[in-house]
Formats: sequence, C-alpha cells, structure tokens
Amino acid sequence: MTPVEIGTLSVIAIVTMVYLGMYIPIALGLVSFVSIWVISGKPILAFNFLKVAVSDGVTEYSFATIPLFTVMGLLVSRAGLGSDIYTVLNRAFRRLLGGIGMATVGANAVFAAVTGSSIASASVFTKIAVPEMRNLNYNKRFAVGVVAGSSVLGMIIPPSAMLIIYSFVSETSVGDMFLAGIVPGLILTAAYIAWILFAGKMFPSYLGEGINDAEDIPLTTYELLDKTVPITALIAIVLGGIYTGWLTPVEAGAAGALAALVIALIRRTITWRELWETAIETGHITASILFLIAMASLYSRMLGYAGLPNELNNALQTYQFGFVEVMIIYVILMLFLGTILDTASIILIVVPLFITLVESMGMSIVWFGIITVIGAEIGLLTPPLGISCFVIKTSLNDPTISLKDVFFGAFPFAVIMLLVLILLIAYPVLSIGILG
Repeated sequence: MTPVEIGTLSVIAIVTMVYLGMYIPIALGLVSFVSIWVISGKPILAFNFLKVAVSDGVTEYSFATIPLFTVMGLLVSRAGLGSDIYTVLNRAFRRLLGGIGMATVGANAVFAAVTGSSIASASVFTKIAVPEMRNLNYNKRFAVGVVAGSSVLGMIIPPSAMLIIYSFVSETSVGDMFLAGIVPGLILTAAYIAWILFAGKMFPSYLGEGINDAEDIPLTTYELLDKTVPITALIAIVLGGIYTGWLTPVEAGAAGALAALVIALIRRTITWRELWETAIETGHITASILFLIAMASLYSRMLGYAGLPNELNNALQTYQFGFVEVMIIYVILMLFLGTILDTASIILIVVPLFITLVESMGMSIVWFGIITVIGAEIGLLTPPLGISCFVIKTSLNDPTISLKDVFFGAFPFAVIMLLVLILLIAYPVLSIGILG
C-alpha cells in the first residue's frame, strides 16, 4: 500500500476505535505509531516520532495555560460565583416572559468567561436554573434545553479549553484565539436570548403553560456588589490583562487562579481539604490533556509523513472546489462527527487533515479555529453522544425528565448554533476583525 492509503486507513481506524470506546489518546498514539512503522519499515523511526511529539508537548511554554485555567475554573465553582451571577441576571430579566431562560444564557456567558468549560457550566446551571424553572411551571424541555444550549458558550467564549487545544494543534497564538472568540461568543449569546424572546411572544406554549412569576425581590446594594464585584474583577484580571497586553495568557491564567483562590478563601467556601482535592483534580485533568496533546502531535506528524493533507488538497483542487464547496464539505463532516465524537476528538482528528488546505486557500487559521470549535460544539447537543445533554441528565434529580426531553429541548439551540456558524463563515471579519 502507498503511504497515502495507509494514512487514510489510519484515520478510519482511529474514528472506529474511538467510537467503539477506546480512550482517545491511546487510539491516536497506537494507530499513528503503527502507521509510521508500516510506512517506513523502521520501528526506530516511529520511536523517534513519538519522542519528538512527547517532548514538544511537555516543553511548550503556552501549555501552562491548561493547568492554570483548569484550577481557576474549579476554584470559581467552589466560590459559588455561578449562582451569584445567575441571581443578579435573573432579577434583571424577571419582568420578561422567558426572562429566567435569558438569565440562564447570560449567566452561562459570564461563567464561561472565567471557566472555559461547557461541562462545568452544564453541571452548575442544571442544579441552579432547572429546578427554579420547573417550580415556575416552565416546560421541562425548555428548562433543560436552555441550559444545554447555553452551556456550549463555555467552549467559544475565552478562556476556552477547546481554543487552547486548537492553538496547540494548529500552532496558533492562544491570545489570538481568545481574541477571536469574543465576538462570535457574544453573537451566539445574543442569538439565544433573541430566540427566547421571539418564542415567548410567538409560541408561549414553547416556554410552558401557566407560568408563574416568582416574587420580584430587589437586591440590596450590598447584595448586588457582593455578587458582581468578585466575578467582574476576575474577568478584568484575566481577559483584561490579555487584551491590553499587560499579561500573556499563561500569566493571566496564574493571576486568575490566584484571584479565584483569594475569593474562595475570603468567602470561606473552600476548606483546606477541598483545596487539596482541587489540586489533585487539576493534576488529573492536566495529565490527561497533556497525554492527549502529545498523541495528537504524533498523529499530525504521521499524517504529514504519509502526505495525506497534501493529497486532500490536490484532490479538492482537481475537482476545482472553491471556498463555498470546501466549507460545505467541512461543516457536513463536522456535524457528522459531532454525533459520534466529542469536541476534542474532532479537533484533533480533522484539523491536521484540513490545515494545509486552509493555508493554501489563503484563509485565516484563527478564523478556521473558531469555525471548527463551533461546528464541533454542535455535537454536544445532538444524539447519540451529546455530552452536555448527558451531563444535564446525570446532574438532574428529576425522574420526570428523560434524556429524550433533554435532546428535544436542546434542538432549537443546535439549529441556532448552525445559523451562527453559517454567518461566521460568510463574514470572517466577525471573528478576526478584532485582531486588526
């Protein structure tokens, strides 16, 4: 077999193995190692590829953003900042039909700006928002759907773990990826709120029958400051430091982690034992991501050695596919893979295949990253995988809400994500215009 044929079979093998339940880094590393061995006929070359891939993953300075932002997100959850911002926004939107859903979207957007995790958002707001909406007679599918839909904001609004992973795979600046995620994240947030407002006016039964407004008790000035100042300060330190150029992403992660720890200690929401558990959990998450990135690096090198990206580029040029056709193919591929794989797997498998083509067509690698993350994130809301939907169902203590209800509730938000994705493809300036 030719190297290209071996490379193609390796991609199919990886997708199959991941779908069958094999741990993603193991699938990436094992297949890539064997493929290099088969192509070259020299096991020592496969070991050399592995050594370089692991060494690059460990020594990359910007990789330090992973543990720092991870511990910051865990400490923010411990400090209860998610429930604080939800309470404030709930009061602000209370007078609007569906206002509690809008508050959930807004709170998720703010929470995403300090955690960067869709799974964390889904878990936190399932426990906070869903019970309150159910108590007010909101439709159960709307209640879980709005949490599922807005939880994905954690992967596009910086600091986002997926944007960091993409930056490693594509060798792009983490800071540039964070900047590029701002406007798309705000557009998606606004689109969700607009949908809830429109549905409340045109299809009130979608929100629920006989909705009762909770008593509108205004927050005192002290309560308002207590619930908004900490998270506002944290966002200002992290994102403000990055966007003004005062801090690198690594330094911003360290400053944010320290600030989150100070907030949790001042509020007395974390014990020394919980702090130790947070450190251990951070280590587990960091180690797993490091292993993932190292094996993804080996996979990328294997594809380049097999010549598969160049062959894909030549094939598309032979059929004279232009920008529109390539993007249609890419989005369809992302949507398909999103039904069976998680976001990180999609980024690690697909990006190395298409990155050469994107560069040859003169498209921005940063813009391509935003398109990739949003396209892959749609999969968090679609069956059969739909990780956010599974997290919500697992976090619920309500036997009347089935996984089917969660998927049906999330469907309108998945459609909105697709429409926003098309908008960002049509107008790249919305993503990269902020970079100047």
